[in-house]
Amino acid sequence: MKPVLALVGRPNVGKSTLFNRLTKTRDALVADFPGLTRDRKYGTASHHEREYILIDTGGVSGEAQYKHSGIDEHMAAQTWAAVEEANALLFLVDGREGLNAADEQVTERLRRTSKPVYLLINKTDGMDAQQAMADFYALGFTSIFTIAASQGRGVTQMMDTILADFPDDSDAQTGKEAANEGIKLAFIGRPNVGKSTLINRILGEERVVAFDKPGTTRDTIFVPFERDGQRYTLIDTAGVRRRGRIKEAVEKFSVIKTIQAIDAANVVIMVLDAHEEIADQDAHLLGMVLQAGRSLVIAVNKWDGLSQDEREIIKHQLEIKIPFVDFAELHFISALHGTGVGHLFQSVQDAYASAMIKVSTSRMTRILETAVEAHQPPMKQGKRIKLRYAHQGGSNPFTVIIHGNQTDKVPDAYKRYLMNYFRQTLKLKGTQVHIAFRTGDNPFEKKASKKKKSTRHARHK
Repeated sequence: MKPVLALVGRPNVGKSTLFNRLTKTRDALVADFPGLTRDRKYGTASHHEREYILIDTGGVSGEAQYKHSGIDEHMAAQTWAAVEEANALLFLVDGREGLNAADEQVTERLRRTSKPVYLLINKTDGMDAQQAMADFYALGFTSIFTIAASQGRGVTQMMDTILADFPDDSDAQTGKEAANEGIKLAFIGRPNVGKSTLINRILGEERVVAFDKPGTTRDTIFVPFERDGQRYTLIDTAGVRRRGRIKEAVEKFSVIKTIQAIDAANVVIMVLDAHEEIADQDAHLLGMVLQAGRSLVIAVNKWDGLSQDEREIIKHQLEIKIPFVDFAELHFISALHGTGVGHLFQSVQDAYASAMIKVSTSRMTRILETAVEAHQPPMKQGKRIKLRYAHQGGSNPFTVIIHGNQTDKVPDAYKRYLMNYFRQTLKLKGTQVHIAFRTGDNPFEKKASKKKKSTRHARHK
């Protein structure tokens, strides 16, 4: 599994700036105002091809102005929830302000977690490193780094050291191991949408405890399963719970467990509740699937008992609120009664086959040429963007690499056109098409040119 790292510290010490730099996004809002990030924010980051999960938090502060409004209490609760989820903690402090009482209080709390803590002294641009560190030696940490998150100074060396402390188990499985696991199928969705009930229906037994209360989710579990000669590994974000513990306090929905389930899967089944409106959280979960590049099947659960008008409203909602996953096969099911559940497997197999398809360079180039002939790329600065050839760059997700000139100027709208054209031409179902552009000469043309020259030379002889 990928390491999970949480950014913790007082508000306005640069956690969101560092989050954005490491994840190479602008997902976390950054401004010079304490307490701007109130909730946890999750991102997948990569360092020298080593991936890890990063959590940004709002921070903890003892300032009275936040206590009275309840904001500080909420942010602190979010921070400690992130600490619980993480494998290691990146404790940010402000090098310009120096050590203060709040930093000491946070240190005391972090020590009680028994988790690895790395002290990051931020905002040290223009400062002497030793001088910046002098104040903070009193905290007693051995892993100390001086960085400037806004400029990126010291960040690479810091991540080299931190990730070296975690074993890299991301090596690809052998063909035999992959075959034994079959298609790895993850079930995700908001609490109480029926993920566990759906798995129980598929398995025909109560292997995963289903309980009619949100939040019985605990751990990610892997359940081997075979249907019509095809092996599967079902990945559920609701863990096996002893029946005697079901009545305990409702547990929080774990984003980390969902990210890890998506990461481990070949195909994801997103379970929606037909009795609930599609919420922002559903869109965020689907965004995680897109970011990971996984194939997708959507199951709208609890479909039985709805009137025809209610069904039409839900279908319209799906079109309006999640149009960005129009490549996914859509199923309306009842996990409780089994209605429509069996049809999911054909879509899962189609999605997996589409994600793992192998296409020759010559065919990819022909598809590109046909697409360009039907709809030319736009002109940029008086010059036509030229797309010369294409080849497959990978599977799961199916990746197309297109070479040409001025490829950095290809508009998003034209990129979407090409994605849809490749998907329709190759008849791909349930899988995304990723397109990457490269500017440069066609190496296949060079080889052909050399071959022609050598042939002509031989004739002259």
